[in-house]
Amino acid sequence: MDNSKLKKDGREPDVLNPELPYPTKLFVEVTTRCNLKCSMCVKQTPDGSIPEGNLSPELFRRLEPAFSHLETMVLNGIGEPLLHPQLDDFIRRAKELMPENAWVGFQSNGMLLTEDRALSLIDSGLDRICLSVDSVSSETFSKIREGGEVHDIERAFTVLSRARERRSHNKLKVGIEFVLMKDNLFDLPRTIRWAAGHGASFAIVTQLLPYDKSIARKAVYDTNTFEAISIFKRWKDLAEKEGVDIFEYYDVFMKFFKNSYEEKLCDFIEKMKAEARSNDTTLHLERLFSRDEEWFRTVEEVFEETRAVAGEFNIDIVLPELAPKNNRKCEFVESMSAFVSWDGNIHPCYFLWHRYVCYIGGLEKFVKPWSFGNLKENDILEIWNRDEFRDFRKRVLHYEFPFCFDCSFALCDYAQMEDFIQDCYTIKVPCGACLWCTGLFHCLQ
Repeated sequence: MDNSKLKKDGREPDVLNPELPYPTKLFVEVTTRCNLKCSMCVKQTPDGSIPEGNLSPELFRRLEPAFSHLETMVLNGIGEPLLHPQLDDFIRRAKELMPENAWVGFQSNGMLLTEDRALSLIDSGLDRICLSVDSVSSETFSKIREGGEVHDIERAFTVLSRARERRSHNKLKVGIEFVLMKDNLFDLPRTIRWAAGHGASFAIVTQLLPYDKSIARKAVYDTNTFEAISIFKRWKDLAEKEGVDIFEYYDVFMKFFKNSYEEKLCDFIEKMKAEARSNDTTLHLERLFSRDEEWFRTVEEVFEETRAVAGEFNIDIVLPELAPKNNRKCEFVESMSAFVSWDGNIHPCYFLWHRYVCYIGGLEKFVKPWSFGNLKENDILEIWNRDEFRDFRKRVLHYEFPFCFDCSFALCDYAQMEDFIQDCYTIKVPCGACLWCTGLFHCLQ
């Protein structure tokens, strides 16, 4: 392993152990069925191909050899966990076998919560529940979460509060997840305030991962990387101090004869590009010149207001980055996570869990699931310790695969097509086009 690279990226090599003989986190998809039709969900895309089904109790039992080693179990996938008839039994069994300080939780749209069900979940040992709340405006909420209403979420909070009062010994933490879009950006501070008033103690805010081209335009994050923006801003400011407007570059760079101002302008751009090259950062000049700085200042102001509200009400909040970070960190692999599909297949992360199309910076990306085995044939520890799964974790933790989002070729055929073989560095993990490790997306984990 290239330890110098890991230290440069802010990670200590000795805490990354891809040969650990067991996972410490399990993400278990108990069902792919759902009672809502959310506009941003992969199931609602025109070519959505996610099959519907429930995880069987028999397959869940094949996970038990890992339970004594777990820190976390998240019972989530594509569907609504409350639709699974054995959900409470799964929680109870996991809590019986997991270490005392380990926790079990799931995200839910909350539509099926009743006081009796909330009591049952608490009695089974549930530690955390995260309700999907993308706005407290009735119009915006029902538009995003088709089939749901704000009063349904309010009722879910109410029954959870009553159940917690009746089970005074419980340690259940209640929070919300907010999927950030242009449609609901300005609702964010008010939603955090509303959630705090209804008993939420934490909030997870995540950027939108578009699964459909029509949804891609609603994404809030920048299409330039964090480092590229930083370099561009610095040179723009330096140029302004000397009376040079670098936004005039495309008007003059093709001129054969340039005056002294135009020469100076082009010199600024060349120095900026040289600095970027020395930092292994790609500058997409067209995207940087067309960047709406006023819009992103507005987003930052909304985030500042949101942080203030969270601080006022003592809400533990996670906010996403506004641009992809250049120093990547795969929280899933670094935390030794395994992802379990409802049909028993074992995967390494959210990005490689299902078959779908997504849009990365407006560019189409085909993704297919990567499975290292199925619980119908082997238990979780046997699959986890297979050479191919261990090698995958090692390769990811080297972080030597390309960063496709920071590439002048955009998405080439190596990364774009579904049948991935290797990337342009000949690395055999399909992680170059993944944005999960850049700080844009967050989930309960």
